[in-house]
Amino acid sequence: MSSTRPRVYNFGAGPAALPLDVLEKAQREFLNYENTGMSVMEISHRSKTFEILLNNTKQDLKTLLQVPDNYKILFMQGGGCTQFSAIVYNLLEVKKQQLPEGEEFNPPLDYFITGSWSAKAADEAKRLYNNVNVVIDVKKSNGNFGSIPPKEEWKLSGSKAAFVYYCDNETINGVEFPFIPDIDPSVPLVCDMSSNILSRKFDVSKFGVIYAGAQKNIGPAGVTIVIVRDDLLVKPKSINDQDKGVPVTPTMLNYKIFADNNSLYNTPPMFSIYISGLVFEWLLNQIGGVGAMEEINKQKCTKVYDLIDKSKIYRSLVDKPVRSRMNAPFRIVPEKLEKEFLAGAEELKMVQLKGHRSVGGIRISMYNSVTLEAIDFLINYMIEFEKKHTN
Repeated sequence: MSSTRPRVYNFGAGPAALPLDVLEKAQREFLNYENTGMSVMEISHRSKTFEILLNNTKQDLKTLLQVPDNYKILFMQGGGCTQFSAIVYNLLEVKKQQLPEGEEFNPPLDYFITGSWSAKAADEAKRLYNNVNVVIDVKKSNGNFGSIPPKEEWKLSGSKAAFVYYCDNETINGVEFPFIPDIDPSVPLVCDMSSNILSRKFDVSKFGVIYAGAQKNIGPAGVTIVIVRDDLLVKPKSINDQDKGVPVTPTMLNYKIFADNNSLYNTPPMFSIYISGLVFEWLLNQIGGVGAMEEINKQKCTKVYDLIDKSKIYRSLVDKPVRSRMNAPFRIVPEKLEKEFLAGAEELKMVQLKGHRSVGGIRISMYNSVTLEAIDFLINYMIEFEKKHTN
């Protein structure tokens, strides 16, 4: 990683920091991409130049995540929130086509609710469909998010479910799954990896659908990565022949349409895809891939949590086994010190450390692009701040 300090140390949760090397390369190519005499934002998305860029970006992601050949990589729009709806539409249609003709259709949709984002996903599913099964709701059970109950407490629907959904990393609440949930293998497992994709190795073949908004750990806002297994790509039906009980999938949310058109059904978010591709190149060529990045991320979060656990004034609200490696929310005791902490950090050009408006406190986001140098600088500040208020 570059040791040159940027203008600020950016600990934002999204939009988040990008690698300095990526920003500098984009700056060099901004006015003249691949000798076209144009910015990448100006060239046609139907041009050979952009097709090469798109395919290279896709291949680099496939290499980084070791995506099996029976999966498609899609570049969609609308962020993770749009995928809350897309998974319902697409996977209900898949389930419908699997059932014998004439059989009653009302499969449950299983949702793990472990934080604010999975709660939003479940709420959207309930708006679109009448049979949503909550596998766990941590806040309802415990009064707050900050843990993941053992499997004995899960209420899965088994093979009846159209899919099982979970959010791998809860950006707001600082909860991350340290494992892939064990479910009925006949049911597609759907995962929102918006804030921790590419931060550690995992087995893509365990999933039916993986999606990730780019603006946290990949690139700028505007593109959403969707990795979907081939058997879950189904032809969309029209309103005239739509089976009762299955909502009509909007064209722009249909995975098969995007797969069949190489994500070029309409004009894609070209600049966001371009920057994402540069990030993939950076991970492959400078960092050494996802495995190497995982080791760096372990170092970063270990330093942060070790300091918090030894502190007299910093308090984590998340159970140790499920603490996020990407987002570390914490409180300061007494809470009146939090404003002073944030103001002092801003003076030292450390920005976007304020916790989400729904929970308050402080939040350190440690995405791939946040350097060890930045973490060390922040930790030194935290140590000095604590000394000042405990003497």
